[in-house]
Amino acid sequence: MSLLIQNGTLVLPDGPVKGDLRIADGRIAQIGPHLDPADSQLLDAAGKLIFPGFIDTHTHFEMNKGTVKETADDWTTGTRAAVAGGTTCVLDFAEPAPGCSLQSALDTWHQRADGHASCHYGFHMTIKNWDPRIRAELPAMTAAGVTSYKVYLAYQGLQVSDAVAYESIRAVAEEGGVVGCHCENGDLINEAMAALKATGHRTPDAHPLAHRDFMESEAVNRWLTLAEMANAPVNVVHLSTRRGLEAARAARARGQKVYLETCPQYLTMTEEKYHLPGFESAKYVFSPPLRTQDDVDALWEAVMSGEIDTIGTDHCSFHYNPTKMLGKDDFSAIPPGIPGVEHRPAILYTYGVQEGRISLVQMAQLLAEHPARLFGMYPQKGVLRVGSDADLVLFDPDHTWTITAKEQYQNVDYTPYEGMVMKGRADTVLLNGKVAVEGGKVVQENLGRYVRRGPSQFWR
Repeated sequence: MSLLIQNGTLVLPDGPVKGDLRIADGRIAQIGPHLDPADSQLLDAAGKLIFPGFIDTHTHFEMNKGTVKETADDWTTGTRAAVAGGTTCVLDFAEPAPGCSLQSALDTWHQRADGHASCHYGFHMTIKNWDPRIRAELPAMTAAGVTSYKVYLAYQGLQVSDAVAYESIRAVAEEGGVVGCHCENGDLINEAMAALKATGHRTPDAHPLAHRDFMESEAVNRWLTLAEMANAPVNVVHLSTRRGLEAARAARARGQKVYLETCPQYLTMTEEKYHLPGFESAKYVFSPPLRTQDDVDALWEAVMSGEIDTIGTDHCSFHYNPTKMLGKDDFSAIPPGIPGVEHRPAILYTYGVQEGRISLVQMAQLLAEHPARLFGMYPQKGVLRVGSDADLVLFDPDHTWTITAKEQYQNVDYTPYEGMVMKGRADTVLLNGKVAVEGGKVVQENLGRYVRRGPSQFWR
């Protein structure tokens, strides 16, 4: 028996339309007005917006496993929180242990995720060094459905040289994939941290002073220079500054294919959070840090104009107590990261659609279509189209609620969005036609399956 969703507003690529949607065998079978309800189970979506399932391409679940700095959310709790908010697929970052192969990292992440995920999932692969063995592994990664990678220009143990970054861009492009980059100048950050601590400045308000805007823009410019030399498309993750945006604009003006991600935290909060009383500002220690209102405005301008391609969360949740408290006497010891995978869709709808900044179609592009295209899942995912997977979000645009740590699915003792009033939420969420969320509550877990991704589909 098929499932017929009736009376909703379908957010299609050409615009929202009133209509029905039929699901059969886990896929979208029919879209149109007044579909025949005979021999179908019925689901009334009156008053709801029907989006393609949202995709968060930037999560860190079960990171630093077995250490005092282990993330609060594992694959069970993280994906449960994701689907509760309307995210039906996440891409997490597999990271090889020192001296180990890419395959070993992929195996480890499968062991952590398989059988524990309440939304669909895939993996980016982190590149920490480069040699002929790494290059030789790329075809096997492609065959396993891993077609995107990440490098870091900061962080001890992760920071790579320009040569490694360049070789990664070039080789991954030959495989039809794309590399994203954490764009901050790690050497300058280390120098700034040392200088601040030498003067006795060890409180969390020192964090943004060690991660200045020009440290991002320099790294963005360097990353895009390497991409220009490789003649390949690249991705910039968690863009946070006007200066970084301007560097990307300059590269695009030269004809480069540059894709940009930002995150809800950079659209809704400023560096004023680092001046909260006591140790509260430690909750907002993540990298890149929160910026100025001018940076927030610049990023919204880029979202509205279509210059920002995707919005991920960089979900990396650490408990405030005891984990963030590890840095009580030294800001550089605060594990950097915040939760957010649960609240991204509601935040973008509230601050984007409700405020008149973006349309429903733009919201679907930022959270579904563009992530699916860039990371090799389109049109299997990311769009309401006959034949696509029936990963759907029935979104209630009239539901008003307040974000609180006490009422979240995220397994962490705070939320950076505490007290924010939301207009709209994911009411019903389906994965391959099966109801995972009903009335905003998770009703069926472990429906997630690994997504074997193909080549990137570049549209710029």
